[in-house]
Amino acid sequence: MTGRSARWPGDPHDAEDFRAGDRLGTDDARVPGGPSAATGTDGEELHQRLQAAVDAADAPDVVFAVSRHGRRTIHCGGTAPPPPTPRQDLRYELGSASKTLTGLLLTQLIRRGLLSGGEPATACLDPARRTDAAPVTLAHLITHTSGLPTLPTGFFVRGLPAWRTNPYARYPAARVIDAFLRHRPRHRPGTRWRYSNFGVSVLGHAVAAATGTAWEDLLTDHVLRPLALSDIALRARGPHTDAVGHGKDGSTPVPAFDAGGFQAAGAVRATPHDLLTFLEAHLDPSGSPLAGALRSVRTPVLRRGLGHRHVHTVAWFRHPTGAGPMYFHGGATLGQQAFLGFRPDTGTALAALCTRRFRAHDPFVATAYALLAEE
Repeated sequence: MTGRSARWPGDPHDAEDFRAGDRLGTDDARVPGGPSAATGTDGEELHQRLQAAVDAADAPDVVFAVSRHGRRTIHCGGTAPPPPTPRQDLRYELGSASKTLTGLLLTQLIRRGLLSGGEPATACLDPARRTDAAPVTLAHLITHTSGLPTLPTGFFVRGLPAWRTNPYARYPAARVIDAFLRHRPRHRPGTRWRYSNFGVSVLGHAVAAATGTAWEDLLTDHVLRPLALSDIALRARGPHTDAVGHGKDGSTPVPAFDAGGFQAAGAVRATPHDLLTFLEAHLDPSGSPLAGALRSVRTPVLRRGLGHRHVHTVAWFRHPTGAGPMYFHGGATLGQQAFLGFRPDTGTALAALCTRRFRAHDPFVATAYALLAEE
């Protein structure tokens, strides 16, 4: 990271620091008891665009789910025959897009006074250990400014025997924690930005240790239940509830993703409808039990890159459009991909999912990003 150091949402300097950047086959599903899907000319145009996006993804199973001012439209398709359970009702692996829930959880715990964000991770995980003069804090971990590498030392060697199936499963929580406690950063925390699955995974274990509550229970109690997200889970439950991932060839099934000790960084799986509910809460936090946290995770906390053109919040990447900012996060596992995003200026939320492993020149993320950017 270059330029300004990371700040936490609610820091009184945020508004001043970032004011200049503020401009910076198919199935149609309806929400039970909610507004109907888009109709008329606008609705037909959206259907056509979603159909084109599904076709472009070139994957066995594809879902593009859009909410526009609360009206939901979901298009499904793919190169494989439709599964026994409709595609829009299956859970999909989010991979790194899971970090959007992790960021919201940490922000909510801070707003409730259970944490401050400034706790040294080492003190949470090993209270008897001496804390460094410039420790890695929870805030550093969630904002990717901890100085930790993408993955811990030794991950590749240990994961190699299961590299094409489930390498993360071979690196459990105890190894993640031990690797962090042994790590010696090359740079002072808060001075460099480096995307790190390792760092966010450590965050999950540190928060669990600091609160004395399992990560899954924290996520359920403070995020999932308050937002009425009943179809989100941290592990696969079976072929009738979870989408099956495929390799790069688009035909070879792969095992369900096991995040091992990296739960906070990539274990979440969810249905398209629950993802839209999650994203809609970000579009309009008013009335939500997590209103304050939802507003906070939209607040920029750091800039990086040439001219500080890359803007990040606690949980989201943020890019400018002609009318206002769009927020997004992608993710991938060994057999699936996900893209989540929302735009307050157009009242649009997008959840895109597919069951094919990322490959060179993969069209999925670019298609989803363009669809959200052009709304």
